[in-house]
Amino acid sequence: MRKIYVFDTTLRDGEQSPGVNLNTQEKVEIALQLERLGIDRIEAGFPAASPGDLKSVSEVAEAVKNSSIIGLSRSREQDIEAARQALQKAEDPCLHLFLATSPIHRKYKLRMEKQQVLETAEAAIRYAKKYFNKIEFSPEDAARTELDFLCEVTEMAVRAGATVVNIPDTVGFMTPDEFGNIFKTLRENVHGIEKIQLSAHCHDDLGMATANALAAIRNGADQIEGTINGIGERAGNTSIEEVAMALETRKDFYEATTSLKLSEIHRTSRLVSKLTGMVVPGNKAIVGANAFAHESGIHQDGMLKEKTTYEIMSPETIGLKESKLVLGKLSGRHAFSEKLVDMGYDGLNEEQIKEAFIKFKNLADKKKNISDEDIRAMLEEKLVSTPEFFTLERIDLSYGNQSTPIATIRIKTNEDAIAEETQEGNGSVDAIYNAIDKATQEEVTLEDYAIKSVTHGKDALGEVHVVLKQGDIAVTGRGVSTDILDASARAYIDAVNRIIDRKTSDSVDKRGNITLI
Repeated sequence: MRKIYVFDTTLRDGEQSPGVNLNTQEKVEIALQLERLGIDRIEAGFPAASPGDLKSVSEVAEAVKNSSIIGLSRSREQDIEAARQALQKAEDPCLHLFLATSPIHRKYKLRMEKQQVLETAEAAIRYAKKYFNKIEFSPEDAARTELDFLCEVTEMAVRAGATVVNIPDTVGFMTPDEFGNIFKTLRENVHGIEKIQLSAHCHDDLGMATANALAAIRNGADQIEGTINGIGERAGNTSIEEVAMALETRKDFYEATTSLKLSEIHRTSRLVSKLTGMVVPGNKAIVGANAFAHESGIHQDGMLKEKTTYEIMSPETIGLKESKLVLGKLSGRHAFSEKLVDMGYDGLNEEQIKEAFIKFKNLADKKKNISDEDIRAMLEEKLVSTPEFFTLERIDLSYGNQSTPIATIRIKTNEDAIAEETQEGNGSVDAIYNAIDKATQEEVTLEDYAIKSVTHGKDALGEVHVVLKQGDIAVTGRGVSTDILDASARAYIDAVNRIIDRKTSDSVDKRGNITLI
């Protein structure tokens, strides 16, 4: 397998993302994690840009021992001197020089002719060669530079002493075929090209950064440059994790690999996201929250039978524990049953699972993300097998802060009769309970009422506990719902059912064993 070197510019190009401003401590923390990831070359910053950047590059250079540390520099002696100062303590320092070469940059930005560009770049490389053994030269906007002139620039860089020539698609303009052809042309036409490494630096303005980097590898690139999570100027850079996993997953096609410790990818992604404040989109390849998550019932069924039906990569490869079967309204019964077993509810019979699945589907229509706590609360809503003498069918509530709450309750009996009553109350819950009393015709006293959240978020499940008393009988009722008034009604009716069951049972033991439905 041909080795592809990985050049990480998260601390330089990545920090140029709008709104990102890393301090020295944060840069060092990220750099050390990049080192653990196995990055070959870390571009720590642009030392001439500011005293703070020079200091950050210097501290990164001192902290990192196993990766080459790189400082960016324009083709100016003062920039080179700043980088030299910043990289003094680096174990393996490298200077990254750049100068624009495309017609639009030559005309409007540099105001130089081709010959002036060649002379300026060559002078900078030769000056830097006095201090650095490793020099990377980038003809900025190389992708929009005339191919014959780009060959001339590359040959000059080889002759002057560069060790790497980087081909940047600075504005993300290229297609994979076009970008790959640049590397093929350089390999075939530049004298001495075998003496250096060719590198690819792509931007994602048209969403093709990763594809372009892979096309470069296919056509002779020795190194790819990018950032963690693909952050960077405008639409960002090549995502290092995407290229690394493409090479790993499709070794048969690319016949190339990196030296990255792939199991550190997830941790590195999370650290960069946390410190830069740039949230990783859920659908982001490799490191997005949904990259190894499956919600469709068809997909979940396939995953449970054989993971490779819907996963081309193992989540463990990037440092995740396992795939996620996300339970939602599209999930099937197979996935739900497996989830119950995973949660320890492996003693349920088919009828209980069927009833639980119906409740789950009803909850999924109300709540987008269903957690383990949601399922547990739903299953354990009834811990004792109490006959349902009354079942809640519907609640309608009229309430305003200047009016008396009015509740209408519709209840179904165990003989399929319907009772519907409307009552007022001192509050919404009081109105609901008055209506239930009227509908059930049971005289009870509310001894205690308590609410708690069993899950998190604005759509959290609420759990209501009530204690009802009738004569010498005191029972506890429990209700769970995303609507706390619905949970309140369910808890009250559950308690009423328990009272009736206690009155009609010959003995306490007749209540049966605990179930989880």
